[in-house]
Amino acid sequence: MNTTIETILNHRSIRKFKDQPLTEEQIHTIVKAAQAASTSSFIQAYSIIGVTDQEKKEQLAKFAGGQSYVANTGHFFVFCADLYRHSLLGEFQDVDVLPSIESTEKFMVTIIDAALAAQNAALAAESMGLGICYIGGIRNSLEEVSEILETPDYVVPLFGLTVGVPDQTSSAKPRLPVSAIYHENTYKHDVEWNKNQLEQYDADISSYYENRTNGARKDKWTEQMASMLEKKSRLYMKDFVEKKKLNRL
Repeated sequence: MNTTIETILNHRSIRKFKDQPLTEEQIHTIVKAAQAASTSSFIQAYSIIGVTDQEKKEQLAKFAGGQSYVANTGHFFVFCADLYRHSLLGEFQDVDVLPSIESTEKFMVTIIDAALAAQNAALAAESMGLGICYIGGIRNSLEEVSEILETPDYVVPLFGLTVGVPDQTSSAKPRLPVSAIYHENTYKHDVEWNKNQLEQYDADISSYYENRTNGARKDKWTEQMASMLEKKSRLYMKDFVEKKKLNRL
C-alpha cells in the first residue's frame, strides 16, 4: 500500500480546527490539485469560492444549519456548478450555446466536475496533514447563500469544504462492504441477498457506535437512513436551479 492509498483510506471528517488560517501556498496548492481532476470534454464547469471574510463565514455557518466549524476553520471553500463563463464564450464565438447549457445533461456535468475537483482538493489537503469536512448544509438556504456569494445566473453553490489544522481526533466510520458496492457485469438486485448485506452492515455500524460512545448509542445504518429519507428536504431545489437557468431542458 502506498501513501496515496493510505491517505484515502484514513479519511475522516474533522469538525474542530485550530485557530490557524491556511497559508496562501496551501490554498493555491489545494486549488491547483482540484483543477487537476478529470473534467468532462474539458468543459471545467465549476468554480471555487474561498470565503475569508469572517462575517460571511458566520452567515454561511448559520444558513448551513448552525455548523460552527464553517466559521471556525482554516479556510472555507464553496464549490459551485458553473456555466456562466460558457454563456459568455458563446457570445464571444457568436454561437447559441444556451440550449445546451440549460440542459439536464450539462447540469449533471457541472455537478460531476465539481465533485471530482472537490475530492482532489480534499485529498490534497489531507495529504498535507490538514483536516476536512464537506458541508452540504449550504443547500438549506441557497437564496441567501447565493446572495452572500453574489453568484450570477448559471452558477449554483453545491457544497462547502472546511479545511484546517485538526484540533480533534476521530475514527473512520465503517463503509458498506465492498461486496454491496461492487457489481460485476450485472447489477445484483436479488432482494434477499441485499437484505443480508444490509443486516451485516447494520451489525458493523451498531458495534462501531456502541464502542465509540461507551454504549450510549448503537443505532443501525438502515434506521438512520430510513429516518432521514422519511423527511422531505430542500424541495425548493428544482425551482431554484431552474431560476438560475440550469436544468431547464
